[in-house]
Amino acid sequence: MLKKDEIRRAVRQAIDDVRRTNPMAPSITNTVTINLVANVQLAIGGSAAMVYMPDEGEAISAAGGATYINMGTILSIYTETLARTARALHKMKKPWVLDPVGIGLGSIRMNALKDFKDFPPSIVRGNASEIIALANLWGLETNVDDAGVRGVDSTDTVESARRAAVSLARFIGGAVAVSGATDLVTDGAAVVTVSGGSKFMPMITGAGCSLGGAMAIYACCATPFIAALTSTMMFDFAGRAAEDSDATHGPGSFQVNFLDELYRAGAAEVADMNISVEEAER
Repeated sequence: MLKKDEIRRAVRQAIDDVRRTNPMAPSITNTVTINLVANVQLAIGGSAAMVYMPDEGEAISAAGGATYINMGTILSIYTETLARTARALHKMKKPWVLDPVGIGLGSIRMNALKDFKDFPPSIVRGNASEIIALANLWGLETNVDDAGVRGVDSTDTVESARRAAVSLARFIGGAVAVSGATDLVTDGAAVVTVSGGSKFMPMITGAGCSLGGAMAIYACCATPFIAALTSTMMFDFAGRAAEDSDATHGPGSFQVNFLDELYRAGAAEVADMNISVEEAER
């Protein structure tokens, strides 16, 4: 298990490496939030590419360093796109990030999520209910029988998803990030919690989706655990800074200032945020 000072060094390095190398992380993402996902990826120093056709998913995944798949606004073509892209990523042994938005809604979405168990992602990001629901769908230990998914919203607490997050992280051999008032990131060995963000984040469409996009960018340059944690810390830092800005008067101005703060955030400032590191229960 990484110690706190080792985590801080790795987070700082990930931020610097992305800004130095401008890695591309393509996305198959929610059409409602596609603009914010791309802008966030650009703001932190990466490059964005958005696709939805099956052959494009395979081709752009080969070209990118990591890929982001978000399950929002599923189209019928995604039955083929998601399966082909996940298989290609698995075959190429490339990292990818899954956001199981809307888990429980519709057969296309649920069948795709079931199939991903055979081609698991490197990082799973979601709210507490989504993480519990995905772990249950894959038959993993959660200590929670039913997740409280309400559309794209969560009715479960981050802490209640801890067991599910740890189980998922161990199964995929990567990392799981649970978003909430206090965020949780685990690689199955360590559990890190970090606070920050803003009251305005739930008032803009795409805060969670764009966080997954950021994780894909950092996954081009860092391990899944550090990529997930760096993105979470960056969002918490920039969200707090944007809310505190004199230029922020509500959700609209917050979104603009949030992008600016992501762009301006210092690697050392983000890495030095207050975090709690615990060993995951066995």
